[in-house]
Amino acid sequence: MALKNADLSLRNELIKKGQLGEGYNEAMAQLHNHNAEVLNEIIDDIGYPTSEKVGAEASEAAWLVIQHAIGKPSFMKKCAALLESLVSEYKIDLRPLVYLTDRIAVFEGKPQLYGTQFDWDENGLLSPSLFDDLTKVNQRRKALGFNTLEEQTQLMRKQVESENQKPPADFKERKQAFDEWRKKVGWIK
Repeated sequence: MALKNADLSLRNELIKKGQLGEGYNEAMAQLHNHNAEVLNEIIDDIGYPTSEKVGAEASEAAWLVIQHAIGKPSFMKKCAALLESLVSEYKIDLRPLVYLTDRIAVFEGKPQLYGTQFDWDENGLLSPSLFDDLTKVNQRRKALGFNTLEEQTQLMRKQVESENQKPPADFKERKQAFDEWRKKVGWIK
């Protein structure tokens, strides 16, 4: 819970300063990496922290730490494999795996299947990251009880507006920096 609280506290601080959308903040990157290392030790000791093992609130906190561990591709992939196993054994809900799988796909430059990941587009709008087919995405979302991708897009745009997040001043420069970062941490070659 302390890892989640530290993450959300820093996020709120960056929102207040209007710095959340200005690339991957160095302090946030350090915190995410630290949290991933601590959680990885916990997972090595007890396995994936399911609700059964640690309670619903702590399990949800672990999932947030995993989702934000973007500088640790091998850790995120390890957790995805653990989640796949737990989902197949009916020990955990499918939704955390859906979000994590989409996030990994986006960082690897592949289409996401459920449309859970968003970023700024070249027109300065928050939009779903690359996905395969809108009809199929909406069918998959419906099967999970999610709203449509179009509805989710409107909700996400309202959220970033309420947080006073702004699109990057230079989309191409931000994309180039993102690609360089993905290479540096090991998402792409």
